[in-house]
Amino acid sequence: MTPFSLNIHGSLLEITRPQVMAIINATPDSFHSPSRHTAAGSVGATAERFISEGADIIDVGAYSSRPGADDVSEQEEMTRLRTALREIRAVDSHIPVSVDTFRSAVARMAVEEFGADIINDISGGDMDEEMFGTVASLHVPYVLMHMRGTPATMQHLTDYADGDVTGGVISELSAKIRRLHLLGVSDVIIDPGLGFAKTTSQNFTLLRQLPLLTEAFGLPILIGLSRKSMLTRTLSITPAEALEATVAADMIALMQGASILRVHDPLPCRQSVELFTTTFSNT
Repeated sequence: MTPFSLNIHGSLLEITRPQVMAIINATPDSFHSPSRHTAAGSVGATAERFISEGADIIDVGAYSSRPGADDVSEQEEMTRLRTALREIRAVDSHIPVSVDTFRSAVARMAVEEFGADIINDISGGDMDEEMFGTVASLHVPYVLMHMRGTPATMQHLTDYADGDVTGGVISELSAKIRRLHLLGVSDVIIDPGLGFAKTTSQNFTLLRQLPLLTEAFGLPILIGLSRKSMLTRTLSITPAEALEATVAADMIALMQGASILRVHDPLPCRQSVELFTTTFSNT
């Protein structure tokens, strides 16, 4: 990967190796059941364990993007996140925290009340027209993910011009990056959105063609494929059985230039990153 930096509340964070982003879901219905944390103290205990296992970033969300998941009101999402963020900050006040939300009001609350460091928006600004302006005003890094439609409709929106999913993703994200830059958002992280408005075959095409995204944007690339259906369907396994597949796919992503790996299991991911950096720092 190409080294990059992020402005974290006025301090420049220099990143020279791939980052491990550990997932904590303050939800009762995320697709991988062990990642669900609703009991008092569960988020804090999990954050403490993840940090000890080598997580560089904690990514916390309170609205499941799983197809068919229940809708969650803005107020309920905020309530869940306030509890989760309070527990995470009690464990470690310095670890970068990413908030997984598509709602600008939730993003503002997380940054202003708890000092959240990064906003991770699965909709790429499409589900809340105020998101880009909000991120600009908050001066936080923004994960721009590619998706079409909503979690309920996205898998019906997988047709790309000339069958070129990578070209489609680049084209659709390019326009948004221009808008973000015009608003003054300089720290943009690209997530091609594996599993969102893509078929299984298209997901693997994007994974294989990650260098084209790096070449097109010159921005850090976040990959989230942990225990996803692109792995489980291909191997006829369940998400609970997909750890080894995730580790293998994450290593492929690293070799294709991924800068951040978003995972449910930070320890094996950290080991993959260490093996990757050891191997290629000696070339």
